[in-house]
Amino acid sequence: MILSTRDLTVAFGPVRAVDGVDLDLGAGEILALVGESGCGKTTLARTLLGLEKPTAGTVSFEGRPLDYKRLKGYRRQVQLVLQDPLGALNPRHTVYDAVAEGLRIHRVPGDEQELVAQALSRAGLRPPERFFLRYPHELSGGQRQRVVIAGALVLEPRVLIADEPVSSLDASVRGEILSLLLRLRDELSLTVLVVTHDLGLAWNIADRVAVMYLGRIVECGPAADVLQSPEHPYTQALLSVVPDVGHTEQIVLSGEPPDPARIPSGCRFHPRCPVVMAECATTMLAVLSPDAGHHVACLRHR
Repeated sequence: MILSTRDLTVAFGPVRAVDGVDLDLGAGEILALVGESGCGKTTLARTLLGLEKPTAGTVSFEGRPLDYKRLKGYRRQVQLVLQDPLGALNPRHTVYDAVAEGLRIHRVPGDEQELVAQALSRAGLRPPERFFLRYPHELSGGQRQRVVIAGALVLEPRVLIADEPVSSLDASVRGEILSLLLRLRDELSLTVLVVTHDLGLAWNIADRVAVMYLGRIVECGPAADVLQSPEHPYTQALLSVVPDVGHTEQIVLSGEPPDPARIPSGCRFHPRCPVVMAECATTMLAVLSPDAGHHVACLRHR
């Protein structure tokens, strides 16, 4: 496995944003991390990038735990693609400077202009020289996102972590960016973690899906298994409202997600679960296995 977590916990005071997560990313796979806003998926992604330090547990890259005193080399290998390309790009920097910035920070040897052109071309901006002197405001939303992706690719990373990579784009452009990520995975053997609330996106791009609720992974497995035969009631509810993916009657959950500072005892989904049993309020299931099977944290599937 190229990137792994074991019993990963990230707390902010009384709030456990990530709580005992085991997760593996294999080389060359696309894993979709899905869940509602506030479930902890962005905090998990930031911790995988080394931007947050775990309260407990470990993040390992190629089998070695991260050394938080020496993250520069790691951050060249694991790159972030943000959801808002306009916000991610400095409006005063040209496309060339935006893509070259990583090369300069990491002092990458070689012909800078050639490396920038190659990254832009891989991201689908051709001919790349045509974009060198343009500014972000002169580009379309899809072109800006390609520039952000090129800025990550220029360092030849092993892993891309894409946080809602198409949520700010028009529907007509989303498919192009998803196709680009798939092509980059195939051509460069990139590992991609896509953080999203959109199960339709996961259906179109992911090899595996991990579903997160209130800081924990509640279901994980091959995309076809999780999205066609969901076993956790939370996953079933999420899928029931997704056109062309959910095949069941819409499930309306009662109440709101609990306060992360006051996590319920037992299964943390039980206050909203439509098929709750009495023991759900007192029985806490173990952390899911990170292996390649289909796993679910639900007492009905022990």
